[in-house]
Parts: sequence; structure tokens; C-alpha cells
Amino acid sequence: MIGSFDRKRRTAPTTLGRLRSDVGGNTLAMMAIALIPICAIIGSGLDTARLYVVKVRLQQACDAGVLAGRKSIITSGAALDTSDTGSAKQFFKNNFNDGWMRTGTATFTPVKTSDNQVSGTASVPVPMTIMKMFGMPDITLSVACQARYDVPDTDIMFVLDTTGSMGSKPDGTGGGGKYAYTRENGTTGYATAEASSGSKISAVRSAVLNFYDTVKASSDTTTHIRYGFVPYSVSVNVGEAINSVDPSYLVDSWTYNTREPMPEANDSVYASSSKSTTNVASGSCATGVVRTPATGYNVSGSGTSATATAVRKTTSWTSSNSGTCTVLTENVKVTWKYLKKSLDTSQIKGFNTVSDPTRFNNTVKWQGCIEERGPLSSGAMTFDQDNLPADLDPDLMPTSDDTRWKPAMPELSYWRGNTTSWTSGGSSSTSASSDYSATTMSTNAGYWVAAYYNSDSVECPKAAKRLSEMDRSDVEAYVSSSGDLRPGGFTYHDAGMIWGTRMLSPNGPFKADTAAWPNRNDPNRYIVFMTDGDMNSSWTAYQLYGIEYYDKRISGQDNDEAYHNARFLAECTAAKNRGITVFVVAFGQTLTTQLKTCATPGQAFQANDSAALDAAFQNIAKQIAQLRISQ
Repeated sequence: MIGSFDRKRRTAPTTLGRLRSDVGGNTLAMMAIALIPICAIIGSGLDTARLYVVKVRLQQACDAGVLAGRKSIITSGAALDTSDTGSAKQFFKNNFNDGWMRTGTATFTPVKTSDNQVSGTASVPVPMTIMKMFGMPDITLSVACQARYDVPDTDIMFVLDTTGSMGSKPDGTGGGGKYAYTRENGTTGYATAEASSGSKISAVRSAVLNFYDTVKASSDTTTHIRYGFVPYSVSVNVGEAINSVDPSYLVDSWTYNTREPMPEANDSVYASSSKSTTNVASGSCATGVVRTPATGYNVSGSGTSATATAVRKTTSWTSSNSGTCTVLTENVKVTWKYLKKSLDTSQIKGFNTVSDPTRFNNTVKWQGCIEERGPLSSGAMTFDQDNLPADLDPDLMPTSDDTRWKPAMPELSYWRGNTTSWTSGGSSSTSASSDYSATTMSTNAGYWVAAYYNSDSVECPKAAKRLSEMDRSDVEAYVSSSGDLRPGGFTYHDAGMIWGTRMLSPNGPFKADTAAWPNRNDPNRYIVFMTDGDMNSSWTAYQLYGIEYYDKRISGQDNDEAYHNARFLAECTAAKNRGITVFVVAFGQTLTTQLKTCATPGQAFQANDSAALDAAFQNIAKQIAQLRISQ
């Protein structure tokens, strides 16, 4: 028993012993010790996440700043100007406010690069929060950014209204009156006088050059940019462009409203006298008609002042007074027949100087304007885009005389009143006046259509320019006031749009001009259509479809304006269907529903003065250039 009791006996524990053996509350102590590294880990995560968010926002603000700065600059100077820098910094500030996420004051510095782009650097101090307790200093975040305008391979066709009203100022004042000048091809041209300063056409010249500068500043050495021009008024001057592709695209003969000399038997008498001699035997009195010259005429002078005359004598004998012989002397001139007639154009279409079949001692040379090809769907107001008539189909190749183009020749054309044909000896030896005053076709018979160059009924604008890579001096020379880019003529929007589309179409007669460069994508294609007025047609004008009063090629009646409008809108649609972006600028006039309909959606602009025109062209140029972040 005793032995057993002794084995169960224990020594009493001490205070330290009791503490060592008591495990209650150990977890709390361990958590207290672990709290310090845990706070460090959590604080590091929170501050790191905050640093990430701040840096993302800082990068976004930097990108916004350089985008705004690059969009603002249009010059190629060595540095950003005050306006460009201010624009860039304002956009940065709009996207990163000082104190955001408890940051310090942010700095942003934009600069222009050597290749005319905009780069920038931005930085901001970020104070630590929890990690500050562990001695972590503030961190300064820095980012870099760069924006550039990139221009892919691009074809730009300017379709420019050069009608008579372009000589006035945007408010319609100034300018007016016609003057003669020597055209670039040596022929005589007539233009509307420009206002002494600030004419609309002078504003166009300046806006085109600024447009070129903006696109040029946005491109690099690998970019291909081609420009083309189609000035228009009552017609378009595309003869040289057609010939340079294929002369067979022009007809060798065409029917004109012209005139021809009638046989000598139809001579017109303009003076006569008679002389009688008595006591003349009948056999001694010559019989028959004697004409000097026997055929043809004695011609003096040339051109509009030429006289073509002959002398015709008729003798008669009577038995009175032992035989009287009477000699009737008549001064005669040519009698002309005014009609529709086919004339040879095989030499005319080559811009050769040829003999004028409608005048004596006169030559003519084609200025380059054309009459449109057919068939035309005369009288149509709506068109099937899958089956367009020949004039509206930009892709149709010329394969027959109907589908070939015709030289416009007002120099060989004449009014014949309201008749199918008309004959007249006229009021002078030339049988046609070089001026005009009558107001209706019925009283205008015998007048020379080319005389209407002194009005807006006849006009041949500057020769169109096929797409090509042009430097600034080329563009400046083309739009120069010393050349043929001068105001004159009525307004035919369809003439300009038809040929702007045709010369830019990737599948038509001019497709080689707009083809992609080797191993590159197809170019982006644009039409910049500028006009200062609504359609203004006249059925007596010699326009893209001839003289509608006589030819009735599109309307089938005298009033043809609505038919031209329908063709204009149909061709706008044809352009857009071929992937061409159409910009429309209304200069000094209301942006009509028709013009808005023509434009690619959202790309119609109204400009009421020269500054607004330049701004519109700049807007278009910057859209053509593609603004993007490059780093």
C-alpha cells in the first residue's frame, strides 16, 4: 500500500511552471506578432494597385495630350507654337486633374519630333499611404507617348466649281464682266472678271494649297498620294486626258448644229445694176449667165470678218429701139444652210489646227471640252445603279461611236432658230454676226454659237488633271491665277461629278491611274466637291450634252434642269458605291438637301467666307490623314 502511494505522489508546480504549461491566449499573442508583416503586405498591395491605376490614367492623359497637339499643328516648323502646346496641355489636364488619387502636381511636356509628329512625357509624384509607416518614400511615375498623323496610300480628286459667280466675293459682291485672254493651248479664252480682292476662286486657290500642306505634313516618305483636278462649269475639259489614255476613245465624226454653203445657184444678191444699149443685133447680145469667178468666191479678210463675193451678169435683148441689149450686173454672196450635219473630227480631236468648214479663210482648234457619250436614257429621272446609262457609268469602256466621247465645238455651231433647217444669205458677207443680242432661239437664227463665249452660255474651263503624284509647285502651278483656272459659265454639277467619279473609279477607262502600288493595299479614294451655287442650266447653253433646245439628249424637252439634278445625284451614288468618300463643300451658299444627299453621310460642309472655306478644307485633310497613337 505504502509503495503504491509513493508512486502516485507529485511535486507541487512553481509559478513559472504553471505559466509554461498554460496554453490559453497563445493565438492572440501570435496574431499580434504577425500583424506587422501582414500590414506591410496589405499596404504594399494597396499602394501598388494605386500606383498602377495612377499610371494608367497618366498614360491616357499623355496620349490625349499628344493627340490634341498633333491634330492642332499644320505647319512644319521646328517646334510647337504656343497654340499647339496649349491645346496639348489642356487635353492632358482635362484627363488628369492635380490631386487625383492624392497625387501631387503632374507635369506634361509635349515636343515636335524631327518627322513632324508630337511626342510627350508626363510625370506625377505619388505619396505612399500605408507603406509610409514602413519608411517607403514617395514614388514619381513617368510615362512617354507619341501621336502621329498617318496617311495611307491615297487618291484625292478635287472637283471644283469654276463658274462665273466664282469671280465675286463670298457675299456676292464684286467681279463681273467678260475679258479675253490667251489660253494655255494658245486659243482665245473668255473669263469673268474677278473681284479686285477676296474673290471666291482666289480663296479656293489658297485653300487647295493649304490642304496639300496639311496632308503632306501628315505623310512619310513611304506614303503615295495622288492628286487630280476636274474644274467644271457648263462642261468639262477632258479632251487631253482622254487622248492621253487612248485617242480612239474619241469619235472621228459627230453631228453638230452647224451650217454649210449652198451651191452657187443659191447665191444671195446684195447689190445690182443694169445697163441698156440700143441698136444692137440680137446675135451680138451675149446670152446666158456669166459669173466671176465661175465657181467659188473672191474672198477677202478672214474668220468672222471674211467677205466672200462674186459678180453675176445676165443679158437680155428686145426688138425695141432697133434692138436693145440689157446687161444686169448682180453682186452676190454665199447663201448658208443651217442644219444638223456630221462633221469630220478625226483631226480636230488631236488638237490640230484645221480649216473651218463653216467660214472662209478661217481655222479652228479644239479647246478640249466634250459632249457626253450615249446611250443616255433621254427623259429619265431615276436610274438603276446596276444598269446605268453610258454617261453615268464610270466603268463602261468605249467600244463604239455611241459610247465614245465627242469634241464640243461651239466654233462650228450656229443657231438656226426654231426650225429643223434654215437658209439665209445673212446681213453681211459672212452671213453671221460675231456678236449677239436676241433673247430667244426663234429670233437668233444665223448667229454663231462661239460668240456666246462672251456670256456664260458657252465656256470651256481649265483642262482636267489626271491622278498623279504632285509636289507643291505642281499644285500651285495648276491653281495659279495666271493659268486657265478662271471663272466663267453656268453651273452644271453633273458635269463635274460624272468626270470626278470616272477619273477615280478603280474599274473604268482611267483605272491605271488609281491602281495600287506594287505589294501595297488599294489606295483610299476621295472626291472633294466644291461649289458656290445650285444647278443653273439653260436649254440654249452649249453644255455637256450639246444644245438641249436642239439635241434633247437628256430631257426630251426644253426645260432640262431637273434632269441634270437627277443625273448629278445618280453619279454621287455611283461614286459612293465604288468605295469613294465624297466630301461636299458649299461655299457662299446654303448647304442644300441635294448637296447633303450627294455627300458621304456627315461629310457636307458649309463655308460662308474664305476663312471658313479654308477651315473646311483643313477638316477634310485631317480626316484623310489618320491620327493615331504610335507609342
